[in-house]
Amino acid sequence: MPAQNESADGSSAPYKQHVNVHEVMKGAHLDVAITKPADPPIILPINDIPGDTKYTPEEIDARKKLAAVYRLVDYFKWTQIIYNHITMRVPGTEQILINPFGLQYYEITANKLAKITLDGQILDRGPTNYGVNRAGYIIHTAIHEARPDIHCTLHLHNTAVAAVSSMKCGLLPINQEAMIIGPVAYLDYEGIFESDEDKKELREKIKDLKIKLLFLRNHGFVAMGETAEEAWLLTYYTVLACETQVKTMVGGLDNVIIPSGKAVQQAYDFVHRGSYTHDNKAWKQYRYGEFEWEAWMRELDTRGYVTGHEY
Repeated sequence: MPAQNESADGSSAPYKQHVNVHEVMKGAHLDVAITKPADPPIILPINDIPGDTKYTPEEIDARKKLAAVYRLVDYFKWTQIIYNHITMRVPGTEQILINPFGLQYYEITANKLAKITLDGQILDRGPTNYGVNRAGYIIHTAIHEARPDIHCTLHLHNTAVAAVSSMKCGLLPINQEAMIIGPVAYLDYEGIFESDEDKKELREKIKDLKIKLLFLRNHGFVAMGETAEEAWLLTYYTVLACETQVKTMVGGLDNVIIPSGKAVQQAYDFVHRGSYTHDNKAWKQYRYGEFEWEAWMRELDTRGYVTGHEY
């Protein structure tokens, strides 16, 4: 059996697995090496906050949840090396937590997160010497400044969402995931965010409190939530909705059936009531996204991620 940092053929390749097709397909006449992504050989615990921490209980909870979101993005293979960013407001403050620019998402833990002010001062770099991505600072501080109701924000470049962001029609309510997302906004591409001036139009696009999903044209998206649970579920549904739309549009827009506005609204209202059972007996009341979050935390914990989630 190969060592943990070796591939199936004995070579040293900690992040890839090599499969010999000749061995698994009868009748094959050629040995073809196929490489595919694999989990890192060692799973770092999400909850690595030391016992003598200086952080408040509220900040510890925010750190665990934000680190879990990073690891979920990595788990679903939606990362882009060290790029993109996710933030969480430290409860009761004007400070936000963000990834140190240089770490991959599988390396993010609760204790490694950086903390900055809304005007860009780095208050806590964590145990690394890394700084903060400039574009990440621009996007996320603009949102947290403009929307005090938003506590968690994800910015990703998922390929399906980037594809839909480039379509003139934008996101269409042609699948249930798209319907339950709710209203969305669009920001035209004018280059990479690099100055405080870039914040103005971004703030303008999200001033409507109903907007929690912003498509960045030819670029990606920003999902916003009052909680980490809401922001993550919105991200998950957005990716599914866009993947479905990209596949559906192969047949052309003229062949697509778009449900009535009444049906779309009913789907949105139904889901946003929160989760409940058929009879609602002995049922804990979950806010939007919380029920699904517990399922994801169980999955991560079962796989050894040590989320620190309190069930």
